[in-house]
Amino acid sequence: MSIREEFEEREKSFISSFGCLSYESRGRQVEEEPCHIRTAFQLDRDRIVYSNAFRRLKHKTQVFLSPLGDHYRTRLSHTLEVAQIARTIVRAMRLNEDLAEAIALGHDLGHTPFGHGGETALKEIYSQDFSHNEQSVRVVDMLENNGRGLNLTYEVRDGILRHSKGYGKIIPDDPEEQACTCEGRIVRIADIMAYLNHDLDDAIRSGVISADRVPPSCSRILGNSHSERATTMIRDLIFSSEVRNGELCLNMRDEIYSAMTTLRQFLYENVYRSPRVHKEFVKAKKILSDLYTFFLKDDEKFQKELEAVEMVECINNNQPKERIVCDFIASITDRYALSLYEKIFFPTPLV
Repeated sequence: MSIREEFEEREKSFISSFGCLSYESRGRQVEEEPCHIRTAFQLDRDRIVYSNAFRRLKHKTQVFLSPLGDHYRTRLSHTLEVAQIARTIVRAMRLNEDLAEAIALGHDLGHTPFGHGGETALKEIYSQDFSHNEQSVRVVDMLENNGRGLNLTYEVRDGILRHSKGYGKIIPDDPEEQACTCEGRIVRIADIMAYLNHDLDDAIRSGVISADRVPPSCSRILGNSHSERATTMIRDLIFSSEVRNGELCLNMRDEIYSAMTTLRQFLYENVYRSPRVHKEFVKAKKILSDLYTFFLKDDEKFQKELEAVEMVECINNNQPKERIVCDFIASITDRYALSLYEKIFFPTPLV
């Protein structure tokens, strides 16, 4: 018996009937020989961590563009916080921690430069159907590993796809919005818990808002610090969830759920749409729009950029040029986009 098989047997003893056992995975798009050491979900986690897209997250915006302070979150630190929260919840509920971690680490791989401002730009210039969660699946299926993708399991891909629904409910009741596993559903909630806390933390640190502007009900119910709020949310989900009709139903008390919803609305109105943050996103949208238009017209320079970011091999000739340029724009980091924009559109002084 291999180490993987031994661990798969051990999973049966500590993962509840509501968790997804590794050996019961629906499998991969391309069948392959199982690893002798790692389970299917452990292998997925490692493939994500070693991907180019994962490394690029450290230079992609969470909320604040190119912050000078060392303590502001990036898309990478956000991803790690989501993974930590999801693992804590899943472990307490005796579900599959490796599956939750893989989904959490991969959930934002398709996020654009400049955060949601970049996503909005691609919606306007490429397609209204563009979404970062679908792009994340595209990354792991087609764009990574020289066009071969990472060949992840069905459960991880499903969790990545369904982790986000914009401004939708924190705990959705529409089956179409729910991941096929409890672990995937928990990652969605963990994602919201993470950004509610760290975006508020960063907004106060930056001076966009002051601590005394936070709705009193949120502070009273959730807590006054990042640690207090996170603990309150995590504990409530764990202890409020229950089994109904043979299924694990994720749930939170009304007052906690209401406070989280209020806090999210407060962040949208006073942080994400604040003049200070919004004006930077307007600049970012112009940068991406101009780059998109330029590369649609200049094949030679676009080919060189694809080589520079190791995307040449992943281009399918049957795809429209617009789709290829969109993939490129979505993949690059904030600083790469800024450098590229300067190189293309700024005049070069003579020496």
